[in-house]
Amino acid sequence: MAFMRYYRTLPQGETTAEEFKAWLSQFDADGDGRISREELEQALRSLNLWFAWWKARDAVRAADANHNGKVDGDEVGRLYAFAHKHLHLKMSQLED
Repeated sequence: MAFMRYYRTLPQGETTAEEFKAWLSQFDADGDGRISREELEQALRSLNLWFAWWKARDAVRAADANHNGKVDGDEVGRLYAFAHKHLHLKMSQLED
């Protein structure tokens, strides 16, 4: 018997940085507080985006300032900006 995981989708309309972080945190499978390319791919798949693996790879590359292969706490803002610009997700402006 297969078990399916159901995730809450992004809130409709404009999404704040905090809402984006909360949504993204549910895909942190290992609970380390960082988002890997694989975890981001799962998040993008939940939105039914085409080529989720490719988009996840590009997003992690763009957001990963310290080049450790994961999106850490401060880098989530960079990921939010990338998602807004390149993935065309509806979001309000990034707040400091």
